[in-house]
Amino acid sequence: LPLFSALLLFGDICFNSKIMSDPKERRAIQAVQVFGRKKTATAVAHCKTGKGLIKVNGRPLDLIEPQILRYKLQEPILILGKERFSGVDIRIRVKGGGHVAQIYAIRQALSKAIVAYYQKYVDEASKKELKDLLIQYDRSLLVADPRRCEPKKFGGPGARARYQKSYR
Repeated sequence: LPLFSALLLFGDICFNSKIMSDPKERRAIQAVQVFGRKKTATAVAHCKTGKGLIKVNGRPLDLIEPQILRYKLQEPILILGKERFSGVDIRIRVKGGGHVAQIYAIRQALSKAIVAYYQKYVDEASKKELKDLLIQYDRSLLVADPRRCEPKKFGGPGARARYQKSYR
């Protein structure tokens, strides 16, 4: 029992010394986490101070499929300019939905992430400028689309259509 308590005490000292030396080694990380949604697709963006890296599920934006929709992902970057994204790293995880819904969720998460980062760590004026530019181009870059698929009801093949009725 005394040996066990000595080990506990020694472990505690080691643990505390690790904590004490930690703040000296690295400064506080500036990061924000936001999400974008479209239908059932959800994209979570983690934005932190960095050197302009943007990845989606571990892949760079240039390798996102389908290729036709890749331009949709580039829109926030083209609108705001690459220099605004050069000081941050954005990593996005996306799941659910189809290809198109995922693309729209990603672009919304990307836009919301840069706006949230600027609000928290830069200044309110530049955040407002970013927000106005994005909303002027496309409101869905910052505001989620509330439309959802309506559930099917009985008495018909779909949500609103009814089965055909014969009178004779």
